[in-house]
Amino acid sequence: MSTLSLRFPDSLHKQVKVFARQNGISINRFIASAVAEKISALMTEKCLSGRAKAGNEGDFHNALSKISATDSSEQDVL
Repeated sequence: MSTLSLRFPDSLHKQVKVFARQNGISINRFIASAVAEKISALMTEKCLSGRAKAGNEGDFHNALSKISATDSSEQDVL
């Protein structure tokens, strides 16, 4: 485990304290969780962007053309 010294604006520090307390966890654990969420989001974005670049619009339309047209189920209606 590594130690990291961070500087936060007072207002942000207060909010971190509040949310950590509400969730019954330490400030360190709260911040580690927040950083992990951000990293996960960035990695997902990178992965999806790479897959999008590898895609082929013609193949996509070809695949869609193989699906028969049907009415939406009641569960699909907003």
